[in-house]
Amino acid sequence: MSTGEDPDLDRPGDEAIPLLGFNPPETRVPGFEIVDLRTLHRRRRQKRPLAFHRVDFHTLTLVTEGSGEHVIDFVTYPCRPGTLLWVRPGQVQRFGPHAETNGTHLLFTPMFPPAFSSAERLVKPWYGTACWQLRASPDHAVLASILAQLRAEYDRPDGSVSAEILQLYLAALLLHIDRLPHPAGQPDPLAGGEVYARFRAELENAYAHTRRAEDYARQLGYSVKTLTRACLAATGQPVKQVIDTRVALEAQRLLAHTDEPVARIARRLGFAEPTNFGKFFTRHVGGTPGEFRAAHAAS
Repeated sequence: MSTGEDPDLDRPGDEAIPLLGFNPPETRVPGFEIVDLRTLHRRRRQKRPLAFHRVDFHTLTLVTEGSGEHVIDFVTYPCRPGTLLWVRPGQVQRFGPHAETNGTHLLFTPMFPPAFSSAERLVKPWYGTACWQLRASPDHAVLASILAQLRAEYDRPDGSVSAEILQLYLAALLLHIDRLPHPAGQPDPLAGGEVYARFRAELENAYAHTRRAEDYARQLGYSVKTLTRACLAATGQPVKQVIDTRVALEAQRLLAHTDEPVARIARRLGFAEPTNFGKFFTRHVGGTPGEFRAAHAAS
């Protein structure tokens, strides 16, 4: 469902917002790395320390020392000992300007978790709970122990690190995270089952080209009512609102993190006329694109 107008518009955000691929300085195990958070801070200071960016891999961080903040898609999360963060591929993030935290930082590609484990399903959704505060929770000790085992295996002498053991430990870690209490008011992408999972995957491919629920239903072989039931179970929102929310999020990302003209952003997101985009954005975000961009430029 390409627009056929401009090849740069076929993928609405990746070219406009910096996308970092999985490229660790040392490749001990393909698709996996675990480092101290302090090491990561050193790396980012050598590049663009405060820049917003996307990644094409998953990161899990358990903070053990210090305090700071982390921004993920316009939500600022305070970080302190016991904070667990999960950033998923495609999300836009930035480390806080005065991050003085340390802890365990885990990076892995979507293909790294073992395919035979049910943990594989946990890395497919493009979004989910991003932050837990676990300091007073008994789950904190369990997750810290698994991360310590991951680190011990990863730090074995060259040639003796087992990718399979790392995959199994990672599966255990993800399954334990899946058991953490789900924060009230946040969507649970797994609650909609296979129907919702297939819909969200198709939505990621097509949100810039169609906002019609009927198009998604036809493409997937479901009725609109079936998609709505799955969306309500996962998010509490009907299918059309889920579609529009995804488009509005990408619009906010592009307005806040790029200098592209509003008209070009409108075209990227499938709007033939900038005025229609402006009305859509105002209806879903509560202000005009220009107002939103100015507010984030000043922040």
